[in-house]
Amino acid sequence: MKRATVYFDEDLHRALKVKAAEAASSVSDLVNDAVRQSFAEDLEDLEAFRDRENEPTVDFEEFLKKLKEDGKL
Repeated sequence: MKRATVYFDEDLHRALKVKAAEAASSVSDLVNDAVRQSFAEDLEDLEAFRDRENEPTVDFEEFLKKLKEDGKL
């Protein structure tokens, strides 16, 4: 393990301490789990971008114009 100093808003820190106590865990464990989950979500997002990188692009203004012409806006 590596030690780091992290500064939390007072309310957020209080909430973390309460959640850690309720979960019989530590604030460090909660933060590590949250960071891991965030990185896992980032990986999923990057994979989704990679899967769709060859899809054709649509100009936003043209898309809105088409929706208006079709009576959907």
